[in-house]
Amino acid sequence: MKKIFFTAVVVLFGAGVQAQENSTDNVTLNVKLHPIQSLVVNPSQKEVNLEYYSKEDYQNGVAETKQDHLTVYSTGGFQVKVKSSGSHLTGGEANLNANTVRIEAAAGSNPAGEAQYSARQLSADNQAIISSNSGGVDKNFNITYRGGDSNAYLDYYVAGQNPTVYTTSVTYTIVAQ
Repeated sequence: MKKIFFTAVVVLFGAGVQAQENSTDNVTLNVKLHPIQSLVVNPSQKEVNLEYYSKEDYQNGVAETKQDHLTVYSTGGFQVKVKSSGSHLTGGEANLNANTVRIEAAAGSNPAGEAQYSARQLSADNQAIISSNSGGVDKNFNITYRGGDSNAYLDYYVAGQNPTVYTTSVTYTIVAQ
């Protein structure tokens, strides 16, 4: 009986030692951060009209500023780029050069602290108008659309149309920087 008891104690003690030797282990924890860039045009500002009503409008040009026009969410630095659907605005009897319209970016009500802003002539090529080395949550940007001045549109009105309308789609794109 003593042998059985002694064997049982040795087996239990050995199992206890074995359990203590394997009582810890390691795991590798990885935090994997994937880039996210989101850009939203204010839904109530999906149409911009530059209207020329007077001699002064044709001479000086007109502008329309859209407050908080763009909202950006970005994990890390980003660029916002702008382009038109083509090199011309279509309508009327001729095509109006897109580069007669200027797009200007500025800080909105919740600005990105380090952002740099540029003004660009509208083009069918993507051009950076906002650049930031830091990410941000729901950062807002104002955009001003500025039409041609110095009578640039003088010969584009078509008799009998009131008004003559020239149109293009403007696309904003956000990319990681």
